[in-house]
Amino acid sequence: MNRIIKKPRLLAPAGDWTMLNSAINAGADEIYFGLKNLNMRAKANNFDLSNLDEIVKICKKSNVETHLTLNSIVFENELDELDLIIKSARDTGIDMIICWDPSAIMKCKEYNIPFCISTQASISNSQAAKYYESLGAKRIVLARECTLEKIIEIKNKTSIEVEAFVHGAMCIAVSGRCFMSHEVFGKSANRGECIQPCRREYEIVDKDDNYSMIIGEDYILSPKDLCTIEFIDKLIEAGIDAFKIEGRKRSPEYISKTVSVYKNAIDNYFAGSLTKEKKENYLTELEKVYNRGFSPGFYFGVPGSESYAAIYGSIATTRKVYVGKVVNYYKKSKVAQIKIEADMISSGDSIYIIGNTTGTIELTVKEIMRGESTVSEAVKGDDITLGCEDRVREFDKVYKIVNVAG
Repeated sequence: MNRIIKKPRLLAPAGDWTMLNSAINAGADEIYFGLKNLNMRAKANNFDLSNLDEIVKICKKSNVETHLTLNSIVFENELDELDLIIKSARDTGIDMIICWDPSAIMKCKEYNIPFCISTQASISNSQAAKYYESLGAKRIVLARECTLEKIIEIKNKTSIEVEAFVHGAMCIAVSGRCFMSHEVFGKSANRGECIQPCRREYEIVDKDDNYSMIIGEDYILSPKDLCTIEFIDKLIEAGIDAFKIEGRKRSPEYISKTVSVYKNAIDNYFAGSLTKEKKENYLTELEKVYNRGFSPGFYFGVPGSESYAAIYGSIATTRKVYVGKVVNYYKKSKVAQIKIEADMISSGDSIYIIGNTTGTIELTVKEIMRGESTVSEAVKGDDITLGCEDRVREFDKVYKIVNVAG
């Protein structure tokens, strides 16, 4: 008898309101986000406790679940704050807490709110999975170091929901446990403050002979980004319950692009139309937004030297250039009025329109109107209108998408 393959949930990151709405509009099933404290992305913009009610309302309106991250180490003087956050999360209708510190687990149980065990717990075997299930966890995020073979084995031996990362930044340390940022800058990665000194280029110095050299040709502490789009079907067939995209500190267009690509790939798989050609096209799309190069991570074994980044920063094939802002949107005619404040745009250009409520809209400029005339381009100072099927809002920013020379 063939096993029924369940459609995985797609879990997207949100570091601010624009990213939140970008993820929702792109098709995320679940959103994960943090508050100012007690989460592993302290340098993301994050949200305030007072925002929880609005976040839940926005997400529920689109049938999207909300997962609040409380996944950093919790100190004694933070227990009262932890209690307040979890109680508020329950009262506002947050669907799940992502945590791993026993104090957070205990509070989730006390307030009867579902919780998911963070990847910080480094769950890498079925016994660990069963342990957290016995504590009442609804879901676990497996360690990033688990191979696909091991994930299948864990799934076959347990009944708890399993979540795994499918795209985004990788860390040189096991499940993100690194002390380099703390040692060099006094910013603890395990408190969400990592400033990623590992991503930089290093040299070794011979103090006796005053000689130095750059270490190799690669950034040996900086892995490429995880990308699973080329074998997404294998992950679906493994029975993973939720696919997680990393990136609470990345841009709204990164969120929009990655979520839409993975959502489309999942839908095509279940429609029986996920072809090799589509996977190649998806990969090309993912290359357009922030990335350090792509790697399959640990899914097929321990990564080799080819999995290190080649340069510092992004190698995205496109970048965005600010050109102006929206000054009005006409709902009936679906036309956006835009003030060009920098650079220029032409017919045929691709643009982003980005705003807190709008999220991220990507479109190709088909026709530019300046007053009553159709023009082929608009320059700084021009007030123009152009067609836009999706609603945008006053003060939304407009960016031209330009190719990066290879």
